[in-house]
Amino acid sequence: MAASPPRKKRKPAVKPARDGGPKEAAQFVAEQLTDLARLAHRHGLKTLGLLLDMSLMEAREKARRRGKRPRRA
Repeated sequence: MAASPPRKKRKPAVKPARDGGPKEAAQFVAEQLTDLARLAHRHGLKTLGLLLDMSLMEAREKARRRGKRPRRA
């Protein structure tokens, strides 16, 4: 019997984050969106402001819920 080739080492499924991880990323995005939403509203960009507000809500929720058990559908 011929020797089998050496097995390759598996790469980790998720690379370690160098920017603090998903929670910190969501918090940073929320901070940036806050400024952008204010700017859009200040200049009367209603639809853009609304979309940025919705994105801000999502980013805050992700930052808040990160690490907690996900809800079942």
